Amino acid sequence: MDLDLRKLRYFVAVADQRHFGRAAEDLYITQPVLSRQIRAFEREVGCALFVRTSRSVELTDAGRRLHEEARRIITTVDAAVRRVREAGRGVERLAVTFSAGLHVSEAIRSFTASHPDVEIELVPSQQWDRDAPLRDGRAHVGYLRRPFNDSGLRTIPIGHEPKVACLPVTHPLAGRRSLTTADLGGQPIFDARARRTSSAEEKFELIASGHGIALVPQSVARSYSRPDLVYLPLTDAEPVETCLVVVEDRRDKALLDFLQIATTTLRRTSTP
Repeated sequence: MDLDLRKLRYFVAVADQRHFGRAAEDLYITQPVLSRQIRAFEREVGCALFVRTSRSVELTDAGRRLHEEARRIITTVDAAVRRVREAGRGVERLAVTFSAGLHVSEAIRSFTASHPDVEIELVPSQQWDRDAPLRDGRAHVGYLRRPFNDSGLRTIPIGHEPKVACLPVTHPLAGRRSLTTADLGGQPIFDARARRTSSAEEKFELIASGHGIALVPQSVARSYSRPDLVYLPLTDAEPVETCLVVVEDRRDKALLDFLQIATTTLRRTSTP
């Protein structure tokens, strides 16, 4: 079958909202039109995507899988169209994705000084899918922490940073000077696989509220300092590696120039 991107966008809107009426409002179409389009899309893919009742709309197993795939498909297509339009306008752009707490600004300043005509775009990376912006075309280069899937990617090591434990100030361990991983045995620990939060701010708000603790890189702790949280060194935790990352077959001159500049700059400024 030929994938109908318009219907796919309609599907994503309903899947996001779990409500046909609200999705129709977001799409600026009527609810009956949206319902017909979704039924036609289900016939095209050959299976039910939603379980509809008088009170709710839920995704089937097939619908949940398609929801995950659809976001990547739409993002990739949108990025490709944008690149084509930029090429038509003669615009050169470099998109940089980065992990929370990692600062790439000095490298960008150095690059811009010698490449003033290249537009820079910043794309935050999500903890649970760090390499996604590189794979779906939203970003050309990443300044990321491991672990991530590096298949098909070229990585340039930058440095290492220690992990610290983030606890609420009311936690019984908050008065310690440092901790070991054994000290945290039995503690509820936030993990991207166990409980996914939409942002670092949400995670730290939950920790401050007493809903668990987290092990975070030191640069994240420095970026999200707040009086109701305590960050304690983990003396036996393995340090986290940071690196520059690009898709293996990318050879754009601006990208290669940025890698050279950023490698020198970030190795000099990264946390020992």
